[in-house]
Amino acid sequence: MKITPPLLIINNKAMKLLDFKSSDIAEQMTLLDSELFNRIELRELLVYAQGQSEEMSPFLTRFTEHFNKLSYWARSRILEQDSAKARERVIFKFVKIMRKLRTLNNFNSLLSLLSALDSGPIRRLEWPRAVTQSVRDFSLLIDSSSSFKVYREELKKAQPPCLPYIGLILQDLTFVHIGNSDRLPNSELINFWKRWQQFTILKHLHWFQQRPYSIQRKEKIMIYFNRFDDCFGEEALWQISEKIKPRNRTSKVSSSILNAK
Repeated sequence: MKITPPLLIINNKAMKLLDFKSSDIAEQMTLLDSELFNRIELRELLVYAQGQSEEMSPFLTRFTEHFNKLSYWARSRILEQDSAKARERVIFKFVKIMRKLRTLNNFNSLLSLLSALDSGPIRRLEWPRAVTQSVRDFSLLIDSSSSFKVYREELKKAQPPCLPYIGLILQDLTFVHIGNSDRLPNSELINFWKRWQQFTILKHLHWFQQRPYSIQRKEKIMIYFNRFDDCFGEEALWQISEKIKPRNRTSKVSSSILNAK
C-alpha cells in the first residue's frame, strides 16, 4: 500500500529573510537560476538579439523576468521594514547573500541583487559605511568601462558550474548583429566572420549549461521565495522611500535655520 507523504504546509508570510542562513538562500537562488538558465535554447538568444521577440524566446524571456523580479523582491524586503535598524539588518543580509553568490559563481543573481541595492529608492536613504562600500565594491565588477573588462576577466577565471550575466551576453550578440551584415559587401557570400563571433559567444553559454549545479532543493526556502512575486512596483517603492526620507528635507531644514536667524 502506497502512503502519500503529508503536504508541507508553511505560511510564507510568517517567515522572514533573517530566519535563513545566507548561504542557504544564495544556494536556493542559484538553483532557481540554474533551472531556468539550462532551459534557454541557443537560438532564442540569436532571435532576441535580432528583434527582441519575447514570443520567439520564451525561456529567455522567463529568465530575464526572473532577474527583474528578484531585484524588486529584494528592494521590497528592505523597504517594508518599519525601522532604520530593521532595514539595516536586511540590507546587511543581502550583502552576505551576494558574497555567497560570488563564491558560487552566480553572477546573474549577484547582479540582480546589486541592481536592487543600487536602485534609486534604496540608494537615496542613509546607510552605514560598510553597506555603501560593499555596493561600490560589487559595482566594480560590472563597471562598463573598457567593455566590462573586470567582469569578463572574472568570468574567464570562473570554474564551472557558473551562471553568467545574461544581460551582457544579449548586449554582445546585439552589437555583433547590428555591426555586421549577413552578407559580404557587394556580394551574396555569407559573412562567416559574423557567424564566428555569434558562435563564440554562444559556445561559452552552452558550455556553462552543460555543467549544472549540484544543490539540494530546500522546500521551505522555495515557499518563502514564492517565485519572488511578493514585491512592490516602482511607484510604490518610491513612495515608501520618500516617506522614510522626504525629498528636499535638507533644504527645508536649512531654510528654517536661516529664517530663525
